[in-house]
Parts: sequence; structure tokens; C-alpha cells
Amino acid sequence: MTAFAELMAFQRETEALGQIAGRLGWDQETMMPRGAAPQRGEEMSAMEAVLHARRSDPRIAEWLEVAEATDAVEQAYLREIRRSYERTCKVPADLAKTLARVTSEAQGRWAQARADEDVATFVPVLKEVVALKREEGQALSDADGDVYDAMVQDYEKGTTAAEIAQLFDALRPGLVDLRGRVLEKPQAKGVRGHFDAEKQLQLTEKLAQSFGYQMDHGRIDKAVHPFCSGGGLDVRITTRTSDDDPFNCIYSTIHETGHACYEQNIDKAYLLTPLGSGVSMGVHESQSRIYENQLGRSRAYTGWLFEQMRARFGDFGIDTPEAFYAAVNAVHKGYIRTEADELQYNLHVMLRFDLERALMQSDLEVEDLEAAWNDRFEADFGYAVDKPSNGVLQDVHWSVGLFGYFPTYSLGNVYAGCLYQALRRDVPMLEQDLANGKTSGATSWLKNNLQQHGGLRMPVDTIAHATGEEPNHLPLMTYLEQKFSELYDL
Repeated sequence: MTAFAELMAFQRETEALGQIAGRLGWDQETMMPRGAAPQRGEEMSAMEAVLHARRSDPRIAEWLEVAEATDAVEQAYLREIRRSYERTCKVPADLAKTLARVTSEAQGRWAQARADEDVATFVPVLKEVVALKREEGQALSDADGDVYDAMVQDYEKGTTAAEIAQLFDALRPGLVDLRGRVLEKPQAKGVRGHFDAEKQLQLTEKLAQSFGYQMDHGRIDKAVHPFCSGGGLDVRITTRTSDDDPFNCIYSTIHETGHACYEQNIDKAYLLTPLGSGVSMGVHESQSRIYENQLGRSRAYTGWLFEQMRARFGDFGIDTPEAFYAAVNAVHKGYIRTEADELQYNLHVMLRFDLERALMQSDLEVEDLEAAWNDRFEADFGYAVDKPSNGVLQDVHWSVGLFGYFPTYSLGNVYAGCLYQALRRDVPMLEQDLANGKTSGATSWLKNNLQQHGGLRMPVDTIAHATGEEPNHLPLMTYLEQKFSELYDL
């Protein structure tokens, strides 16, 4: 075997073990008995030790030294393996193992603290997570480097915190201005009634399949915090139900379906290779957000969805497709990021970005996090947080050490704006198809232009290749301005 072939065979086994580790995390969120948490922490720690040892194996450096790529795909393989090797070697094995154990335990502590509305019981373990992540960031960054920049590279390689902050500074004024004008207008009437959970799940399974989700390579389960897990031939999603709010289940499912279809549609030649998953969380989020918002909340698609809802739930207080479209896109007060309307969603992300950046740079301590969150929320949204589950305890991310992840949600919205502009240009029958519940024109375009390529290109290059232009925030703001100006007669 050549050095390249030996390296790829070794990498394939590492990727397979990584999928197994991910399945442990999926099980912990969906089916694991609560009492198993301490043992699961040890299992996750053991898996991380094995993965860390493989990813930092000295033979990788030897193979990389002599391996020769014959085309762009092989060059990308070597690029990603080299990147992973260099980052892994900077993090001590004991630290990686401890992080896996502590974050597994912290996830259970977070869930209980959230249920009990008790921040104090979560603070000690979050302090431990933050201390470990700071240590990891210091190991990954240069001597005078930004610790938070090192965190961001795990989720959006090639992007810095300063670039993200600059983007957010460009987005914020337009968002705040548009929100102010919208909130001066009468708000749309919402749905009312009792929505049977089983019927919600039946509907959302149909919706997921209508967007191209392949159930023979996936499954839909319930979890506290909806997510997508896995890759290749096994991609699973979760959702949640609310008896009086079916939109929670519907749009959580469509959102996660976007993530899942990205993974399922990657070229199978990349299966269990460094290119066999989404290139970044920002690009991943562009898929979930364009499925959920530009497609799933469009006037055309909601007209079809209105009839699906009426067939299953009867009268739910809304009589026309137009009123249903307004209800789906209502701008309203709320605390929860995942339930926020398109207009305000990015403001929730910006709050988290600033707080976690301050935590990683030691400008904010965990003991002061709840107060900082509450102060910032009231300043940004104009009303006070009423309970921890609607505030600092609402998201799972920090408990599992995902610092640097939050800004990718807004990067995904920016990318989705660019993709939607190109999609409308290239798919002339888009609106007509969506009005009939058909998404194949849109999803085929996304598969062909972006999803099938997996991690072949860097994130920004992935969007530029799909759209023909470098990504920027203007298409998103144009889309939002047009949509909400029309909805609210601005």
C-alpha cells in the first residue's frame, strides 16, 4: 500500500469510531435511563481517549510527509487530516479525556437544573467545564492568540471572532430598525386548541420526508432540545411537541431535516472520510435555516401546510391560508432562541456570542453569567427574563462545552440568504412547486450545488461555489425587509 492508502485506511477506522461516539451522545439525549449518566460519562471518556490517541498517532505525521495527492479530492483529504492532527496534538490526552467525562456529566446536571429552575446547582459543574475549555483554548491558540478564536475553529474553520463581530455589527442596525417598525403594527392571530402529540409527530414525519429525509437511513425521536446526529448511512433527528403550539414541533423538525438531508446527500464516495460530513456548522445551519424559513415559512409552502393542518386538527382558530402564513411568521415577544421569529432570532445569537466570548477570555465568570444574561436580554429585548429555563439555562450548548458554536447559527442565516437569492434565480418553478408541497426543485438544487460536496471546500468557498458570489449579509437583509414589509404593510 502507498502512504496515502495506508493513511486513508487508518482514517476510515477513526471516522467509524467517531460515529460510534456520536451514537452514545444521541442515546444519552433520547433513550438512556437517567441513572446511567455516571457510567455514560466514563464510556464517553474512554471513547475520547481512543479517538485522541488515533488522531494524534505519530504515524499520521509520517504518512503526511510522503503521501501524494493526485487530484483536488485527495488534496482535500490531506488538508483535513493534517488540520485535525495538528489541532489534536496541541491538546493533552488527559485534558481531552477529562473534558469528555465532565461534559457528559454536565449535560445531565443541566437538564435537571433546567427542570428545577435552579441555576445554583448547575454553576459548579459549568465552572469546571469553562475552566477546562479555557485550558483547551490556551493549548490550541498561539502564545498571544485569542482563546475564543481557537474555539471557533472547531465549528467554522477559517473564521475569526473579530470577523464575526464585524458581521454582527453590520446586521444589528437593520434588524433592530425593522423589528421596531414591525412591533408597532398589530400582530397576527395565533393558532388555538389542543394539538395531539401523536398527530403532530405523524405530520412532521410526512413533512421531513417531503423535504427529502430518507427514513430508511434515519429516525425521528423526541428530546428536550431538538438536534441532528450521525452521518452517512445513519442520520437521526429529534423534535419536541407542545399541546398548544404545533409550530414548535413542525419547524423544529423541518430545521433538523435540513441538517439531516445535508448529511444524507453527501457523495457516498466520501463515506467515513474527512470529507464525509458537513464542512462547518455555519454551512450546516444554512441548510437547516433555508429549509425551515425561506422554504418552510414561505407563503407558497404554508398554503399547502394549512390544508395538511386542517385535515389533521380540524378548526384551530385560523380560517385562511393567508392568515395562517401570517401566524407562522408572526413577530412576537419571547425568550427562547429556537422558537424566535426570523426577525429576532439573530439578536438571540448575538447575545450568546458576546457572553461566551467574554467567558472564554476570562472577562466574565460563571458566577456572574446569569446576571449578565438577564441584563443583556432586558437591554436587547425590552423585558425581563422570568425564569432560568427561559434564560441562561435554556440551551444545552455550554453544558457540553460547545463554546464557539453559537455564532454559526447567524452565519448560517447569512449563508442561507445568499443561497436563497441564487435558488430563486436558478429554479423558476420554485413558488409553484412549494404551493403543491413539492420541495424537490429546491432540495435538488441544494444537493447538486452544495450538499453533495461535503467538506471538499472551505466554508466560505462552499457558499461561493454554490451561488457564484462571495457571501455577505445583504441578501439576508433584503429578504427579511421584503418579507416583513409585505406582511406588516410597512
